[in-house]
Amino acid sequence: MRSKLVVLGALAITVTAAPFAVGTNMMWGAASEELAGAPSVTFTGKVIETMNASRYTYVQIDTGKKKIWAAGPVTAVKVGDNVSISAGEPNKNFSSPTLKRKFDELYFVGAILPAGSAGAAGDSRLPPGHPSITPAGDQPSAGAAIEAIQKPAGGKTVGEIWDQKASLSGKPVVLRAKAVKVVANVMGKNFLHLRDGTGREGSNDLVATTKDVVTVGAVVTASGIVSTDKDYGSGYKYAVMIEDAAISK
Repeated sequence: MRSKLVVLGALAITVTAAPFAVGTNMMWGAASEELAGAPSVTFTGKVIETMNASRYTYVQIDTGKKKIWAAGPVTAVKVGDNVSISAGEPNKNFSSPTLKRKFDELYFVGAILPAGSAGAAGDSRLPPGHPSITPAGDQPSAGAAIEAIQKPAGGKTVGEIWDQKASLSGKPVVLRAKAVKVVANVMGKNFLHLRDGTGREGSNDLVATTKDVVTVGAVVTASGIVSTDKDYGSGYKYAVMIEDAAISK
């Protein structure tokens, strides 16, 4: 049985006070069948600037080709250290309220590792033995079954979007469903878990990102673009989702 892991990161609800030494990986989230793997790009270089902010360590890394910013679990790292990170897509124009600073591009990563360590050099996999990770709070509570919600005219159901994800990828859809979980203000977006009573176990819940404010329990209409195999980095990977949805009630 896979163990439940301590949550840390942009969605963290539990914090550890002591920093981790470079190379010690803080596990973010619980194992999930929804995740297919780890981030896809590895950067290695020298730390030229670093700072801690609440639950994060921010590092600017000079790879020799370019300079990048990354944020990961609190890590004991100093200027001059050679480190590696594995990352997916960067977050554009990310603002840190704690640091009162805006980053043109910022990678969220699961670990800041010393260059050449296991899981750092040569590939983008997580260290051996590390389970798949998923964003904290990204597993909706089981709760009571959702009563069937009629789909909007010309729209799709949750089950249909899962079943037709290949053909719907990159296309606009309209979905009417109930928000069973809301994780707010992550990478400048709100992550909604939507259910409408359709789909099988494992495909009866659809994630949508939006800048609109939604409360748990609200029945909403979401209009957005279907995205498949979406990788935000640090294990934030979804088989299918709706991105940048406009929400109406």
